[in-house]
Amino acid sequence: MNLFGRNSFNRHAQPSAAPVAHATPVANGTAVLPDPGLASLTGEWLIDPAHSRIGFSVRHAMVTTVRGAFTEYESRLYFDGRDPSRSRADLVLYTASVDTGVEQRDAHLVGRQFLDAGTYPRMTFTSTAVRLLGNDVYRMTGDLTIKDTTRLVDLELTYIGHVTDAFGDERVGFDGTTTINRADWGLTYDARLAQGGAMVSEKVRLQFDIAAIRAT
Repeated sequence: MNLFGRNSFNRHAQPSAAPVAHATPVANGTAVLPDPGLASLTGEWLIDPAHSRIGFSVRHAMVTTVRGAFTEYESRLYFDGRDPSRSRADLVLYTASVDTGVEQRDAHLVGRQFLDAGTYPRMTFTSTAVRLLGNDVYRMTGDLTIKDTTRLVDLELTYIGHVTDAFGDERVGFDGTTTINRADWGLTYDARLAQGGAMVSEKVRLQFDIAAIRAT
C-alpha cells in the first residue's frame, strides 16, 4: 500500500481537502480506481520497529539462502487514500545495524567489501512515484542510495489491512519486495567457488514487512 510521506521527515503533513477523482492506469491499459474505503487512512504514519522487518535474502554458495535485516532505521510515511500517487516514503537505514545472526558474517558485511559502514553509515530510500496496479497492489519507484551510488528501484507493495489495536493506535500493514544487483551499488565482493560459481550471488532480494502506526 502507498503509505508514504508527502514531505520527508515532516510529522505534520496535511491530507488533501477534497477527494481526487482520477484513476491510475495499469500495464494492460485498464484504469484502476483507489478503494474509497482507504480515504480515511490519509495521513502520516511511522513504522513500528517492534512489529516490522526491513530485511534481505541472498543466495550463498549457490545452494543456500542467507537472510538478514537492518535493526536500526528511521521512517516517514505518508499515505493519500484519495490519490495514491501523492503518497510517499522516506527511509534511512543504519548500515552498522545489519544482523544475519552470525557475528563473523555481520562483521564482513559492514566492512569495506560490502557496506563499508565506517565510511557510509546510512543507506536511504526516497520515493519518487507511486502507482496503483490493482486491488491492494501498488508499485513504488524511488531512489535507493547505498555507499555513494543512487539508482532507481521499483518496490511491489501489497496492502495487508488496517486495525485499531488494544492501546487505541491505528495500524496498517503491508509487504513489499524488490530484487537488486548489489554490484550496481559498488558491493563488489567476488569470491568464487571451485566449480566457478559465485560464493555470494549478486542478486539480492530486499523485503519490507511493515506495520505502521498513525503519527499524532
